[in-house]
Amino acid sequence: MSHLTRLNIIERLRQLFGGNPPRVQAAALPWRKTDTGIEVLLVTSRGTGRWILPKGWPEGRETLWESAAREAMEEAGVEGRMARDELGRYFYGKQTGTGLRWRCEVAVFPLEVEREVKKWPEKKKRTRRWVNLAEACRMVEEPDLAELIARFDGNPRKIAA
Repeated sequence: MSHLTRLNIIERLRQLFGGNPPRVQAAALPWRKTDTGIEVLLVTSRGTGRWILPKGWPEGRETLWESAAREAMEEAGVEGRMARDELGRYFYGKQTGTGLRWRCEVAVFPLEVEREVKKWPEKKKRTRRWVNLAEACRMVEEPDLAELIARFDGNPRKIAA
């Protein structure tokens, strides 16, 4: 049984026994093909500096994939072809400024990067780095996110969680 499957079972059991549902965020998995294979773009989080995907809360009536595309531009300065189908989902605990911890579920959407800009809204708050899939798996802290990245092969329609 994969780590993602175990997490999904645990999350469903938690909700069954009265736990609050997680808050849903959307993330982009920015990717490109190079001579050496697939690379993904990671950014640092603002608070802890850990390596993450560009992600955030949907605004207004945005779909999750639209939110992921907006976050990719705001946090990483990239645009391109956004998949409308999820690659998968992962869970993490978001620490708030008041010390509360929110349970978050993140829907991940592949974004084939076609353009990188030199200036973007959060450039001074984050670092971005292109890395191969294996390195990205080592850099992210969430095991189920690492598993999603490891399964990605540059074909966003081939994988479904």
